[in-house]
Amino acid sequence: MASGYERGRVGLLLIDLVNENFSKDGKAFPLYAPEYERLGTIDNLKKLIAGVRRHEGMPVFYSTTAFTDEDYSSWKHVSGIHRQMFDNRLFEAGTWHTEFHEDLAPRPGDVVLAPHKGLDVFHHTDLEFQLRQRSVEYLAIAGVSGIMAVESTARTAMERGYHVTAFTDATAAPGGLVTYQAMMRGLNMVSHSVVGVDDFLASLDEPAA
Repeated sequence: MASGYERGRVGLLLIDLVNENFSKDGKAFPLYAPEYERLGTIDNLKKLIAGVRRHEGMPVFYSTTAFTDEDYSSWKHVSGIHRQMFDNRLFEAGTWHTEFHEDLAPRPGDVVLAPHKGLDVFHHTDLEFQLRQRSVEYLAIAGVSGIMAVESTARTAMERGYHVTAFTDATAAPGGLVTYQAMMRGLNMVSHSVVGVDDFLASLDEPAA
C-alpha cells in the first residue's frame, strides 16, 4: 500500500477497553476522563474499530487486565503501579469492571486474549502466537494506559521486529498535557508511525502500490 502497510498483514491491538477504564462507574474512569474529553478518545476508538472492521479479514485483538483475590493477597513483590491497583482492587476478575465497555466490545471473529497481569501484553498472553497465525507484521496499538501497557507492548513489538503504529488520539493516560507530551515522546521512540485515527484509516483505504 502507498502508506507502507502490506495488505493482509495489518492487525489492531486494543488494550484494556473495559468498564473499569471507560465507563463512568469504573474506578479508573475519573483518572482518564479529562483526557478522554480533551482528545475525544472514546469517539476516536469507536471510529478506529468501525473503520478497521470495514477491511474484511483484518484481525482485531483485545487484551484485558484482571486480578483474582489470590493475586491481590499473595504477590511477594508488588510494583508501584500494581500497589495502586491492588489497594483499590482495580480490575477485579469476574466482575462488571473487567467486562468490555459495550461501545468498544469485541465481536465474533475478534481475538480475545487471556487477561494480562503485567504491563506488557506480549509477556503475559499468547499474543505473538495469535499474530503469527494471522500473518500480522504491521501492528497498530490503541487503548490505555499510554504510558504503561500501550508503551510497554509497543516497545516489545518493535524489538521483536513488528512494524508498530501508535495513535495520537486513541490512546490516553492520566495526568493532563504534561503526561500526554511525555507519552507521545515515548511512543515516537518505540513506534514506526504515530498518527491520528483519521490518517491511519485513510492509509488503509489507499490503493495498493
